Amino acid sequence: MIGLLKFRFAQLLPLVFLLFSCSEYQKVLKSSDLDYKLEKAIEYYEEEKFNKAYPLLEELLTQFRGSRKAETVYYYYAKTLFGMRDHILAAYHFKNFYQTFPNSPHEDECAFMSAYCHYLESPSYSLDQSYTYKAINELQLYVNTHSKSPRVPECNMIMDELRGKLERKSYERARQYYRMELYQAAVVGFNISLNKFPDSQFREEMLELRLESQFLLAESSIEKKRMQRYRETLTAYNELMQYYPETDYKEEAEEIRARTQQKIQELKSLNS
Repeated sequence: MIGLLKFRFAQLLPLVFLLFSCSEYQKVLKSSDLDYKLEKAIEYYEEEKFNKAYPLLEELLTQFRGSRKAETVYYYYAKTLFGMRDHILAAYHFKNFYQTFPNSPHEDECAFMSAYCHYLESPSYSLDQSYTYKAINELQLYVNTHSKSPRVPECNMIMDELRGKLERKSYERARQYYRMELYQAAVVGFNISLNKFPDSQFREEMLELRLESQFLLAESSIEKKRMQRYRETLTAYNELMQYYPETDYKEEAEEIRARTQQKIQELKSLNS
């Protein structure tokens, strides 16, 4: 019997604690002591109880507006939004914070966090990259305006990561055109990617796929466009060989060059 009572008490203990906790929180919410509410809001934030801190801080934003404590309230409000993983709203309020309180000791942190929130919203390379561009722009703005900050190296590393994502996106798009046998679109796509990302890790493969796409485009072209496109194929071959004379695709490239030269000779014979 005693064992059963202990078991039931152990079951009820978490519920009692929860009810007490809720009752205590309700008292905080209903309190008219604003300083006490701020103290508890910060306490909840530091305990990562963001859902409890948020309503208090939202109320205090209005109550302390124009006062000396407005800066503290707004700082924890933005940080709480970040803790709740509402990165877009947090980014807005971090930016508004450092613009509103430019002399705050938290100015540098909030300027960085505003950009960092956009970075966290940047999706996989296969998805729309609007937030990636936004993150790069915001991070670059931070670097430009906070050039002496110790956070600058981290920003540069993050921007390199984001640019790598854009590079992969550009490469994969052009390669998808190639796979779909849309060779004109593939040539355009590879040209754009090569110009935009001249040091791309995919550069050698892109040059080879552009060469192949250019040749297949010439093969499927109407007669009046073939000569020009075969010549563009030789240009693509020369560029591949210029940068990668010992390319892994050398055998395929030499075969395309030979076939292209043969086609050019045939077209010259027909037109002579």
